[in-house]
Amino acid sequence: MKRGEGGQNTSDPTGPDAISEYWKQARKVVVTGCCGTLGRRLVRRLLDPEYVFRGAILGIDNNEDGIFRMEARWTDEPRARFLLGDVRDQSSLRRLFAGADTVLHCAAYKHVYQCEKAPFEAMRTNILGVESVIQAASEVGVSRVLFTSSDKAVNPTNVMGTSKLMGERLITAANANGGGAVFASTRFGNVLGSRGSVTEIFASQIARGGPLTLTSSEMTRFVMSIDEAVRLVLSSVPLARGGEVFITKMPVVSIHDLARVMIQALASGHGYRPESIEVIETGPRPGEKLMEELMTESETMRTCELRDFFVVLPAFRPLYQGIVYDYPQIIRHRVDRPYVSRDEPRLDPGALRRLLEEIELIPAPSRKGAPEVKPCAS
Repeated sequence: MKRGEGGQNTSDPTGPDAISEYWKQARKVVVTGCCGTLGRRLVRRLLDPEYVFRGAILGIDNNEDGIFRMEARWTDEPRARFLLGDVRDQSSLRRLFAGADTVLHCAAYKHVYQCEKAPFEAMRTNILGVESVIQAASEVGVSRVLFTSSDKAVNPTNVMGTSKLMGERLITAANANGGGAVFASTRFGNVLGSRGSVTEIFASQIARGGPLTLTSSEMTRFVMSIDEAVRLVLSSVPLARGGEVFITKMPVVSIHDLARVMIQALASGHGYRPESIEVIETGPRPGEKLMEELMTESETMRTCELRDFFVVLPAFRPLYQGIVYDYPQIIRHRVDRPYVSRDEPRLDPGALRRLLEEIELIPAPSRKGAPEVKPCAS
């Protein structure tokens, strides 16, 4: 039987039952980069008493203070352990991965400017670190590895994006030999409320009375909540056949609208009138795009569409003949255009405000008759 064939005609691996069944049977999960925004929330979700996972979790990170805080947070949870570790150290990873059936690889250098200043360090973690994860997982018999990539891996214009693209390529190539672990990737858009995100920057600027700085009023971005990012990761693991890149469908926002909505919602709480806080355009920064790309033109020819995802299949398919990429409930076997924020409908300011309220980045109105959020002039 080829990898991916078992049970495909009797159940839907994109559905909640199949996803729950996978995590119900998982014995040990390793989360690399467990002290980062995504890693912490993955740990929290898997340890949630209401979630189906009942196995053990090992979180590893090279952040000593972060590991100390994770241990303090989960001190009464016998299923969780947190250890210092470095994804560059393959021998250490072999020891840490022993007995694991799933690895969620979140550890990376993600700050564009810092990677530009220290490109060799970025390469060692974001490329050689991925190689170490692949080798260690293969040697100790891990069943599935999911790599968390970035929108900046699409047509990269900087060191960080280039390193994440190479990470994707290594993860895909790890499936070429067949018969071992399933390796796959996810691509994220902007995770609202994460460390260093635009919402965190805008909130800080509003607290100081402004101004809010943005590159251009024409800038658009795909956005997702941290809970949606966690859902993408946990859903992608059982769905993966090997070598794919999963892209979740996300809403698009104008960054100018985002700034205005946040000003209206937060300014008065810091003692400022919303109309007194300026929004100024600073012009493009090196390596920055006005639109966000999650899929290239060339990838459309090998991308299928599911209900919640786009799935980019490997380019060199003859190398992966032992893998069957046959997903139930496929909407389209090929998409006709790239997934680019410029070309997708944007949330209007009212819908954007409701989204920010839902994920608790701005306060919800405490009474009826709250001021209407009006469209912003560009």
